[in-house]
Amino acid sequence: MKKISFITIIFLFIIVCLSIVFAQLPGFRKKRPSYHEYANVLINNFSEKNNIAPVVYNHWLHRAKYTCRLCHVDLKFKMKAGGTGIREDSNKNGQYCGACHNGKEAFAPGEMSGGKTKKNCDRCHSHGKKVKFEKNFYRFTKNFPRARFGNGIDWLKAEKQGLVKLKDNLEGKSHDKKRQEEPADEVLIKPKIVEMPQVIFSHKKHAIWNGCELCHPSPFSEEKGKNKFTMEEIFAGKFCGKCHGKVSFSTLDCQRCHVKRMP
Repeated sequence: MKKISFITIIFLFIIVCLSIVFAQLPGFRKKRPSYHEYANVLINNFSEKNNIAPVVYNHWLHRAKYTCRLCHVDLKFKMKAGGTGIREDSNKNGQYCGACHNGKEAFAPGEMSGGKTKKNCDRCHSHGKKVKFEKNFYRFTKNFPRARFGNGIDWLKAEKQGLVKLKDNLEGKSHDKKRQEEPADEVLIKPKIVEMPQVIFSHKKHAIWNGCELCHPSPFSEEKGKNKFTMEEIFAGKFCGKCHGKVSFSTLDCQRCHVKRMP
């Protein structure tokens, strides 16, 4: 039995290694992005149609200041890239990006400087341009705890250590959170493959960033035992894969989830 378990673990390790190698080859997945590019989203619903460079939205800087819940629940940004259909008029009316980029919470599209209006268009519509940004990823995260994949940052530890302070409320935009019964902090998820370590899922850590609304009632049912999913579905961007591998840490980092050995 021990021999079979050892062979199975070696086999799984080889599969993971091969997936990383194949991801770099032509005809397979695109080359892994640089740390500062990981989780960037290109917003181009209307930009090029109006002869404007597309917007490059960097998740790393926004996640260092705000919770995911604030943007995806209160400000109603959809979880799918390009799914929101943001228009300039919407921003001007204080919706979506305009809820913060108003010259008070964050920089506005245009600001007065020396009696003249300074346009900040390139700070968002930066695709294909050489733009010098106020915040540089590598300098900003220089003292942050490291991770092996994604953008190389362990954001959970960074938040715990107080290196990032997350804002979860925006005046005039945020609503009262739904009061829900507080679940157990840690939940054990047993994988189908017996030799694989169990997953320790932390409600507390996810609630800090996501609240409850980003996970319940979709894609996860609140009813115990109702959630059945596979790694293939996660790799395809479903369930945990809605965030992990796109914005949160990569699904290649198996030990970040599978941490508890079977007894």
